[in-house]
Amino acid sequence: MLDALEVFTTVSVGVMVGVEFSVAFVINPILNALPEDSGQLGRAHGGRMLGAVMPVWYITSLVLVAVWAVARRDHDGTGLVVTAGALLLLSVVMSVLLLVPINNRGKTWTPDNRPDDWKEQMNRWDRFHYARVAVIITAFTLLVTALT
Repeated sequence: MLDALEVFTTVSVGVMVGVEFSVAFVINPILNALPEDSGQLGRAHGGRMLGAVMPVWYITSLVLVAVWAVARRDHDGTGLVVTAGALLLLSVVMSVLLLVPINNRGKTWTPDNRPDDWKEQMNRWDRFHYARVAVIITAFTLLVTALT
């Protein structure tokens, strides 16, 4: 049963990493290359859609890692799991403090109501997102290492 928890947790975090990596290095570059207002409208829609799903995914992943750390507290890889959990907690804090405020504004924008600095705000979001992706990739790597 604990082995299944470890594998499920690792896969869940790994898929989350894949989604966030894709947003950073595939989806947003595609949206940024679209003509006229299409990219901004796409980012607003993505902000609404992923803004509803990702918080649940992040918190669930963090809870699963915490359960793993407690359940296997006597295992050699527990330090890696605890560190991964701390990094996932950091990613949640980064999200709440840095990314969510920008996302909450951006998801309501249309070509008619967006601020003049909307591109700068999106670029700031992208920079924070790159840092968050690095944090969750590191957490995922630690979880995979803890499996061995």
